[in-house]
Order: sequence, then C-alpha cells, then structure tokens
Amino acid sequence: MLELVFHGAVHNVRMTHTSAVMGLVINLFQSAVMIAGFYLMFTFAGARGNAIRGDYILFLMSGIFMFMTHVKTLGAVMKADGPTSAIMKHAPMNTLIAIGAAALGTLYVQVFSAGVILYIYHAIVAPLYFDEPVGMLGMLLLAWGSGIAIGLMIRAAMPWQPRFFGTVAQIYMRLNMIASGKMFVANAMPTAVLAFFDWNPLFHIIDQGRGYIFLNYAPRYTSLEYPIYVMLACLTLGLIGEYYTGKKASVSWSMGR
Repeated sequence: MLELVFHGAVHNVRMTHTSAVMGLVINLFQSAVMIAGFYLMFTFAGARGNAIRGDYILFLMSGIFMFMTHVKTLGAVMKADGPTSAIMKHAPMNTLIAIGAAALGTLYVQVFSAGVILYIYHAIVAPLYFDEPVGMLGMLLLAWGSGIAIGLMIRAAMPWQPRFFGTVAQIYMRLNMIASGKMFVANAMPTAVLAFFDWNPLFHIIDQGRGYIFLNYAPRYTSLEYPIYVMLACLTLGLIGEYYTGKKASVSWSMGR
C-alpha cells in the first residue's frame, strides 16, 4: 500500500507538466511571485513596521509557505481519484491510496519549493536563522494535515452537491488569502479585529509557526490545540463521509445535473 502511495505521488507530481522538473519550477515560481508581490505591496503601503522584529522577508515566507501548503493540499485531496474513477478497477487500488498519493505529492512539491527559495535567499541575500526549526517543520506539517482533513470532508460531500460544495471550497481557499492572517501579526491585532481571524485553524498555525521561527515573538492570542482539534474532527467526519459516499457513489450521479 505504501508503495502504491509513493508511485501515485510521483504520478501526481508529473501530472502538472509534461516535464517533472518544469512542474516543480512552475510551483517554485508561483511561490516566489507571491512573496515578491506581497513585499512590494507592503513596502509601498508603508506597513513593514507592523511585522515581527527580525527578517521581514522571512516573516513573509513563513506565512506564504504554510498558506500554499494548506490550500494546495486541500485542492489536491478534493480532486484525487474517486470511487467511480476507472483506475479503481485495478486492485488493490482504493480511494485512500489516491488521497494519500495526492497529499504526499503536494507536500513534496511545497517542501521542495520552500527549500529552494530559502536556500537562495540564505546564500545570496542574508543568512537565515530559525529559533526552533523542529517546531517550524511541525507547523508546516500541521498546515498540510489540516489541509488533508478539510479537503477530505469537502471531498466526501462533493458528489451529493458538486456545484454547491465546489463553490464552498473555492470561497474557503480565496478567503484564506486574507483570513489566514499570513500578512498580519496576531499579537498586534485589536481584539475586535482578531475575532474575524480566530475561527481559522490556519491563522493559529501560521502564528504559532512564527513563534518557533522568531526568537523575539511569543504568540499570545493563538493556540496549538485548536488547529489540532479541528484537524482531528474534520478528519473523522471526512473518513466517515468518504466511506458512506463510496458505498453510494455511481457513475450516473452527474448525468442528471
């Protein structure tokens, strides 16, 4: 089963482009463009002073990498092969293998992109220092795991109302451009504003991650437990829904829609 997940992940990475290397380069370019875009926007807006004391580019990258990992994983899990896919006719293939392959492939691409960008910045611009690198990697994995859980829950509901839940997923991913708080510092937010972000597990993950990255930052308004509980709850509901939907799924479902 693990071997099938591995080969499925390799297949998913190569699906983004005819050349596997170009697929990785495209994702790397997307991350770099987003970092450059936010850097220019905040520089011209004069908002750099609101960031954490430390390397400002690292502040931007910490939020963007976790955001990209979460959102890309959610999308990959949703689009993984379902129970009516032709490949499911080939034993011992099943939907859990397809989901695991999609999630693993996304993690590989995101870690590769983050590693290359961080190395280039460290080697050319300024040396980077992480206060607690193990904790930082843990938060990246938590962003990945929560993306799997939420994506699995939406995926299980998609066959019942594809347009509605497809729209819900798009709204959630677009909303996270702001609601993830990747460009804001939770400790510096007014209480009234914080209430608009506090519901989002990714907001907690990014803020906690910055607590591990920066020596001079200690998160006060976010918790590590909340995103873990949300991830476990969504994962449980997603697995139950995936099992139930898999029993009811039919190729003819979408014919009348």
